[in-house]
Amino acid sequence: MQASQKQKPSVASKLPKKHIAAATVVAFCLVGITSFLPSKNVQAKRNVIAIDLPADAQTPHQAVNSLSDIAAHPDSTALQPQPLNWKETTITSGDNLTTIFKRLGLTASDVYTVANASSEQKPLQRLRPGERIAICLNNEGKLVQVKYTRSSLEHYLYERGGNGFEGKKVILQPDLIPIYKTAIINNSLSLDANNAGLSQAKIMELASIFGWDIDFALDIRKGDKFSVLYDEKFLNGELVGSGDILAATFTNQGRTFSAVRFIENDGSINYYTPDGKPMRKAFLRAPLDFTRISSNFSLRRKHPLHKRIKAHRGVDYAAPRGTPVYAAGDGKVIASGYSKANGNYVFIQHGGKYITKYLHLNKRLTHKGKHISQGKTIGTVGSTGYATGPHLHYEFLVNGVHRNPRTVKLPDAKTIAKHQHDEFLTQTVPLLSQLSQHSGILIAQAKPQD
Repeated sequence: MQASQKQKPSVASKLPKKHIAAATVVAFCLVGITSFLPSKNVQAKRNVIAIDLPADAQTPHQAVNSLSDIAAHPDSTALQPQPLNWKETTITSGDNLTTIFKRLGLTASDVYTVANASSEQKPLQRLRPGERIAICLNNEGKLVQVKYTRSSLEHYLYERGGNGFEGKKVILQPDLIPIYKTAIINNSLSLDANNAGLSQAKIMELASIFGWDIDFALDIRKGDKFSVLYDEKFLNGELVGSGDILAATFTNQGRTFSAVRFIENDGSINYYTPDGKPMRKAFLRAPLDFTRISSNFSLRRKHPLHKRIKAHRGVDYAAPRGTPVYAAGDGKVIASGYSKANGNYVFIQHGGKYITKYLHLNKRLTHKGKHISQGKTIGTVGSTGYATGPHLHYEFLVNGVHRNPRTVKLPDAKTIAKHQHDEFLTQTVPLLSQLSQHSGILIAQAKPQD
């Protein structure tokens, strides 16, 4: 036999030694890099964690697995994100949690479980039309989340846990941007203010601030004007509502009134004159929302029924039947009844000096002896008694003598307390300065106290 053949030299043996050394270094580097790359299992866990990041608080978010669960059961498919099914409905008049859940296909057991959540139970008892409720079911059809949306800035989230549902309140903080509006009244306050960009709610807010000084039902004239600075609320760049009026002026028949917002120590909001006197006074100038009036205050005027001159010791506010009538000030109801001439009436005593009377009501919503707060509804406009059409007849007596409620001098309001003065200036001076810059009206502000 021939001797066994020699093995052929490998390709590597033919390479120069320096090339072999370089190849060895590259191989070691590749091994090192590979050791840092995640395994398939690790990468899967990372994907789950990324999927489980909470979604935007404004929209229903998916139920998530906790990181501790993933670590404890790395191979469990049961802990992967569950496919969820959301259903939403708008609350209508007469709805409660039972009717809403039934409409969404849930059971009485679901109602009981959510209604008895460990926290935030009361909001579910105060559902209002126009609000929304969304429910979330897992892939087994089991209820896992409920979202109750009151507004774009407020919602309640109820999530199932080991001991039933737990609720939490979520308040989103919008960006507040001051907006300035102004208008001259040529037609009516409502029309011209609306054309200037004010909503009806903001118009009523403006009127309520100045309602102790101006009778918006009677005193508004062509050429009157207003300027108002208020916040608009933006969330993620979208307008979601309006905030407080910050400062405003109203010029009525040549007289200019100014008001500025002040946040009290307890968080409540009140309006003051620039020198620190409350806008709120003992009496409203008009005991109902501004509307048209059938006759002015006069001691010589022909009575519409008797066709003869008869003292008309008050003001008639013509308004649709059923319009709410408010107490002009705090006081005690000293009479609530019916007579042939007055129809349904309510009389209120305010301290020992003032009495207000409200006649021809359609309904009386208070009774003799009851204590009433300013602005409380005491009845509705009607045409009972000697009345030719729906209207409120309003009288104002000082020490038993009839006075014109539109012009009678009311008690002065006390200036803001001395210990609040510095805080008052800190809050109000910037707001009044902004309003002055926009309106061109120089507003006299309070001066620092020594």
